Amino acid sequence: MNKRKLPIGIQTFREVREDNCYYVDKTAYLRRLLDEGKHFFLSRPRRFGKSLLLDTLKELFEGSEELFVGLYIHDRWDWSVRHPVVRLSFGSGNLSEPGVLHKEVMAQLDALEEETGVKSHYDTASVRFRHLIQRLHQQSGQRVAVLIDEYDKPILDALDTPEPARANRDFLRGLYAVIKDSDAHVRFTFLTGVSKFSKVSLFSGLNNL
Repeated sequence: MNKRKLPIGIQTFREVREDNCYYVDKTAYLRRLLDEGKHFFLSRPRRFGKSLLLDTLKELFEGSEELFVGLYIHDRWDWSVRHPVVRLSFGSGNLSEPGVLHKEVMAQLDALEEETGVKSHYDTASVRFRHLIQRLHQQSGQRVAVLIDEYDKPILDALDTPEPARANRDFLRGLYAVIKDSDAHVRFTFLTGVSKFSKVSLFSGLNNL
């Protein structure tokens, strides 16, 4: 019998399961979330497993059934349906310098478009984000899961420099408003961060969280 390992520093659900790591089954809570609502926000300190939770949701929506064998949700999920996933992460690097956040988001959208085969010629991040969500829904026939990790980090990185902080806030506000505008194309939204939701003025356009 193979000895299980502690998943120290591992943030991908696939690696946890395929490497026979210890895993506390939280999929009953995910099933409840998916049954009870559509838009969710989680605020917890860093190193509380938020990224792993998002990755678990990604594998679930993409239909990676083999990773969920033996877990609560395995027999309570329709594996014949696969939803496209749009995941953005702001967890790495310093995003406080002017223009860096825009470049980072555009790079992530580039990667998502290449991965999914969606063609886009838009120069504005929010327009590309909206186009990607809509096209993925149209291509697959299934609404999209939108997962955003460390939604508030670009502002926290720039707290000591007011102008870049305001610029990042305004940029993110426009980006997150796309989720509301694209509601007909969205199956599920989950955002994680470390700031209290009520303390961050990013969601005037996303009041359905």
